[in-house]
Amino acid sequence: MMKHEPESQGPCDQKRRSFLKLSGLLGLGVASGATLLPVQHAEAVLFGRHEYKVSDTRLAMGTFVAITAMHASRDEAQEAIGLAFAEVDRLVGMLSRHDPDSPVSRLNATGQLPDAPLEILEVVARSLYFHRQTNGAFDVTVQPIVDLYEKTFAAGQSPSDEAIGNILGRVGSEHLRLEGGGVQFARAGMGITLDGIAKGYVVDRVSQFLADRGVVNHLINAGGEIRANGSAAKGAPWTIAIQDPEKRREYPSIVRMASGCIATSGSYEAFYDQERMFHHIVTPGTGRSPVLSTSVTIKAATVMDADALATGIFVMEPARGVQHVNAQAGCECFLVQHDGGTLQSAGWAKQFAAA
Repeated sequence: MMKHEPESQGPCDQKRRSFLKLSGLLGLGVASGATLLPVQHAEAVLFGRHEYKVSDTRLAMGTFVAITAMHASRDEAQEAIGLAFAEVDRLVGMLSRHDPDSPVSRLNATGQLPDAPLEILEVVARSLYFHRQTNGAFDVTVQPIVDLYEKTFAAGQSPSDEAIGNILGRVGSEHLRLEGGGVQFARAGMGITLDGIAKGYVVDRVSQFLADRGVVNHLINAGGEIRANGSAAKGAPWTIAIQDPEKRREYPSIVRMASGCIATSGSYEAFYDQERMFHHIVTPGTGRSPVLSTSVTIKAATVMDADALATGIFVMEPARGVQHVNAQAGCECFLVQHDGGTLQSAGWAKQFAAA
């Protein structure tokens, strides 16, 4: 159920890169599984006499992170954005499972992390909340299944039912303990991946970082985890396009907001097999990737919450997922099904426009 970013691939990836680059030049944030823009793509454009649009895009968290700010001082905005990317790197160093020296890697290697950093405690605590809130659909302990996917597909094979079944006993956040300022596993062989919640957490923290330094008007897009704060150029709302996974329509829905948080989970950006039966989201109860949806976009109070909920709803049957969101105060969703049909929560159309 967690978002993991396997390497992807081929001509379709190049087309998507060009499409998203164009969207960036048009000033649109594109809600998708990855935002592929050139590394260190920076610009500063003057709007009127007293407002600069300053933007920078860098590689982080397995995707490209774009920060755009509207500010009276170009230099102050550029300095704040540079410091914000340093904060991204610091947080990623805490939360990454790929860095062997990170706290998450140490936890996965030893089964315990006494005196865990505050960042780990915050993210793990929220992941346990969403595990309960989604009745187990969101689960950070699917890391052993992700490892199996990576190992078998690297060897040119698909994971067998037997291999998946042998590992499922290691999955379950009910066996994840958060107590005494530390984190530990109750069963041997467990592991966690925070890929389905950490990007949202980082975006929230960096947004607050910028606001604390006087850069109130900004948009952060970390591969589909997006936080808008304040306003865009000349006081206009920020515009974010929800991408059609099959490219049959450019934008199934358009989001315009002054301040708000959205996140998108999709099976179309990072997958292991050409049939996309195995991708970066895993159903914790079966060890298989869910295939009834191709894209789930969530609006929530924070990007961390939207990130986790988007992944959890993706695991659910689509209609049930929408019902679940309808029961959550302050949340909305837009869902693209495998057959191309769309579903949306009761309040989505009231807040946002269909394309």
